[in-house]
Amino acid sequence: MLELRSIRLTQGDFTLSADLSIPNGARVAIIGPSGAGKSTLLSLIGGFEAPDAGTLLWDRKDVTQALPHERPISHLFQDNNLFAHMTAAQNVGLGIKPNLRLSKVEQERVSEALSAVGLAGMEARRPAELSGGQQSRVALARVLVQEKPLILLDEPFSALGPAMRGEMIGLAKEVSEKLGATMLMVTHDIADVDRFADLVIWIEDGHCQPPRDWAEMKADPPKGLKAYIGA
Repeated sequence: MLELRSIRLTQGDFTLSADLSIPNGARVAIIGPSGAGKSTLLSLIGGFEAPDAGTLLWDRKDVTQALPHERPISHLFQDNNLFAHMTAAQNVGLGIKPNLRLSKVEQERVSEALSAVGLAGMEARRPAELSGGQQSRVALARVLVQEKPLILLDEPFSALGPAMRGEMIGLAKEVSEKLGATMLMVTHDIADVDRFADLVIWIEDGHCQPPRDWAEMKADPPKGLKAYIGA
């Protein structure tokens, strides 16, 4: 379980607060108006920001002061973070060993991950030789080989068209199910939430509401969410 206990972070005139828990294996969408604090929340969980107060726990272990690489977390960002001079296989292999000195078994894991996201036979292609959707698949394959129990997605598919977004969200769900991982995704698109989420965290004016079942939240939305979705 991921727990944020009385978390507070102040940046200038903005304060983010969170007091919530997320069960293992949940798929959680994080939504709210622009500037509400969605990406800041992911940065706190990922260890790129440190709270001014409160405690962050993963499976009852305090990770509040842990560095990003010390946390059991994989990240998928909007720009995919692929290295242009590396092949698809090398970009995925970084998720196993940064020095890319992979054993035969580890190389097979890379190939299997690329195959799982629909890129079999494209191991030698570099990012410039891949479409935007294919680049997203490479980044998702890297998440798959990392085998972490917590995955953070910060609007990773926002640059893709609607059909490709839907396809990639379906793949992200498959990855979370294969790993049994908890997955948190920031998005602005309610259609993405419908496709992806079991639970939703609504953030408004820096306040993170505890996660709620999406069907229940749509049936009885908070005032801010009602305005956000035009209900």
